[in-house]
Amino acid sequence: MQNQIHQYLWEAAQVWESGVLPSAENLARARASLPATLPETGTSLASVQNHILGDIVPAFNGGSISANYYGFITGGTTPAALFADNVVSAFDQNVQVHLPNHSIVTDVEYNAIGLLLDLFRLDRATWHNGTFTTGATASNIIGLACGREFVLQKAAQTKGCRLQSVGEEGLFEVLNALSLSGVQVLSTLPHSSLVKAAGVLGIGRSNVRNVCRADNPLLFDLDKLEKELARADKVSIVAVSCGEVNTGRFATSGADLRKIRQLCDKYGAWMHADGAFGIFGRVLGESPEFATIKKGSEGIELVDSITGDGHKLLNVPYDCGFFFTRHQNIASQVFQNANAAYLTAGNSDGPSIPSPLNIGIENSRRFRALPVYASLLSYGKSGYEKMLERQIRLARKIYGWIWENSVYTALPQASSKAELLDQTFMSVLFRANDEGLNGQLGSKINESSRMFVSGTNWDGSPACRIAISNWRVDVERDFALVTEVLAKVAQS
Repeated sequence: MQNQIHQYLWEAAQVWESGVLPSAENLARARASLPATLPETGTSLASVQNHILGDIVPAFNGGSISANYYGFITGGTTPAALFADNVVSAFDQNVQVHLPNHSIVTDVEYNAIGLLLDLFRLDRATWHNGTFTTGATASNIIGLACGREFVLQKAAQTKGCRLQSVGEEGLFEVLNALSLSGVQVLSTLPHSSLVKAAGVLGIGRSNVRNVCRADNPLLFDLDKLEKELARADKVSIVAVSCGEVNTGRFATSGADLRKIRQLCDKYGAWMHADGAFGIFGRVLGESPEFATIKKGSEGIELVDSITGDGHKLLNVPYDCGFFFTRHQNIASQVFQNANAAYLTAGNSDGPSIPSPLNIGIENSRRFRALPVYASLLSYGKSGYEKMLERQIRLARKIYGWIWENSVYTALPQASSKAELLDQTFMSVLFRANDEGLNGQLGSKINESSRMFVSGTNWDGSPACRIAISNWRVDVERDFALVTEVLAKVAQS
C-alpha cells in the first residue's frame, strides 16, 4: 500500500501542474463522503486508505505540489524533506527532553539549528540558542515573551529593584511592583501574527504601535521611535519587519539597524526581527543583481531574537518554524517546565543541549527538525541560493511585464521600472486600473485554476499578491503561464 500511496501522490502532482485548485465536483464529492456520525464498527485499513485517496485527496489544493500556487507564501516540500517527514511519522519520536541515552532526536534538532545558522550566516557561538516551532506565529510569541522578560528585568535594574520575572511572578505583579502601565511593541507594518502574539501575551494588540516615517509606512521614524522608547510609564520591544508580507520589502538596512540597536541599548529595549521569509535574503551571494535584497537583510545579527518560517522558503512541510536568540538563558526563564521527575535529562559527554520543552511553547513536539536537517544536507548553501535566485528572477520578470501592461499597475508605485525591479524580492503586488475588474481580480485569476494568488489591500484599495516560494520554480515556464493568465483576465 505504501508504494500505491507514493504512486498516487506522483500522479496527483502531475495533475496539479495544470490545476492548482480542486474542481467543484471534487469538492462536492469529498464533502458528501464525510460521515455524519462515528460508525459503531470500524472498517478495514484498505477501505479507509481508498476513501482518503479517492475522495478526500482530490479535494486538496496544490499549495505545496504546484509551482504556481502563489498564496500565503507557501513553499513546497523538497524530496529530501518529504522522505524525512515520512520517517518522522513512521517512528513518531516526541522531542521534548534531552535524554542522550534514550534517543538521538534532540542531538539532531540541535545540529539542525546549527546548520540553519550556517545557511543564514549567523555566528553559532552567539546564536546557537534556538528552537523549532509550529511557525512564525509561535516564534513571534516566543520572541515577544523573551523580550517582555528582558525589558522588565532591565527596568528593575534601572529602578534599583530586585530582578522581576514575569514567568515566575506574573505580568500584573511585575508591572505593579515597577510602577509601569505596560509593555509596548514598536514596529512598522507588522505582520498580523506579531499583533496576535501581543494579544496572547497580555501585552495587548492596541499596544503594538506604528512608528513609521510619514513618507514610507515601512521605514522607521527614528525620532518617533526614540520618543516612545523614552517613555517612563512603559517598557518597549522593537519589532523589525525583515520582509513585509505584501511587498516582500525590508524595513531596515544594516545602517538603520545599527542606529536602532544603539537606541535599544540606551533605553533597555529588546529588538526582535520577524524574518519569516526575509531572513532568507542572507542566503544570497555577492552578485550585484541581488545587492538590494542583501542590504535589506544586513545587520540582522544585531537584534536580540529572530523569527523564521521553515514551511516558506526553506521548503519543508507544514508545520515548521524556528526561533533564534542571542541570549542563552532568557527563553528558559519564560518557558521552564514545572518540575517533574520523569522529565529529568540524563548526562551526556556531548554539547550542552537544553531540553526543548524548557525553551519553547510545547511540551509534546513533533520531530519537525528532521525534514529541515535532510533538506539542508540535500541542497547545501549553494542549492538554496540557486533556488532563491530563481524565485527572485521570476518575480522580477513578472513585475516587468505588469509595469509595461496598461491594464495593471505595479505596487508600490515606483519612479522607474529599474527601481521597482531592483527592490523586488519574491513578491509581486499589483492591481487592475479598472475599478470593476480590480474588485474581482483575485477571483478571476483563481478561476483559471492554473495559478492561485491571494487578495490583499494596499493603500486603501484591493490588490493582489503573487508570492513565489516553491522549489519547483522554472523562470521561463512559469512566466509564460502567469502572463498568459493575466492577459486573459485583462481581456475578460
